[in-house]
Amino acid sequence: MDDTKQRELSHETEGIDWGGQVSRQTRLMVHKNSWSDALVKNAHDGLNLPSPDCDRCSVITGECLYYHYGCDGKDDRGWGCGYRTLQTIASWLCLQSISVSPRHPPNLSEIQHILVQIGDKPNSFLGSREWIGTVEAGLVLDQLYDVPCRIVHVRHGKELVQAVEDLHNHFCTHGSPVMMGGDRDNSSKGILGVCTGTKGSYLLVMDPHYFGCPLDKNSLQKHGWVSWKPVGSLDQCSFYNLCLPRTLRK
Repeated sequence: MDDTKQRELSHETEGIDWGGQVSRQTRLMVHKNSWSDALVKNAHDGLNLPSPDCDRCSVITGECLYYHYGCDGKDDRGWGCGYRTLQTIASWLCLQSISVSPRHPPNLSEIQHILVQIGDKPNSFLGSREWIGTVEAGLVLDQLYDVPCRIVHVRHGKELVQAVEDLHNHFCTHGSPVMMGGDRDNSSKGILGVCTGTKGSYLLVMDPHYFGCPLDKNSLQKHGWVSWKPVGSLDQCSFYNLCLPRTLRK
């Protein structure tokens, strides 16, 4: 079997029963970017600013896809959020003309194989339900796309205000989505932008924890899966890590 066929088969879905409705089996194919057709692109488009006083707003440049629990037929609830955020970042790299590699975003199995291959994880990691964090995401992005990542460590939520400037600079310089995770708040999330005004700063959060039938852009925004969140609303006692892919824009 050639590599193309193997990749196609590895992206077949399993079919999940979402509230009694069984999803049709689809494939995230490699050819002609058709792998991107089944997922919502730029789910944040059209979202209003969080506050009328925001006078500085920095967001991603280009397009990315909304990856979430079960979006490819794999039920990864409870452990797959880091993988999904990584896939969203990979989709951004694939969809930009500046991408070092046009390779499609890796599926969950491929991510695990890469981490084992480079020696970051033991063989027992393969096929497991172990989560990954920002460090692992950075390793995979570097391995697949030759994109170095900067890891910013925030000791506790109260210091996130100080990381806001890093995020503004990142989006203005590199334009790529950011992965965020922590310890007490260990739910991985994608950061697509940052907005600052007299009343404080807000993060544009893409939450990969949605599980269910596909939603359109408006529904994702309405139900808060893509939304602006005040920096102060995050866990003030949790540390946070930010993974910032450092691909320069043209």
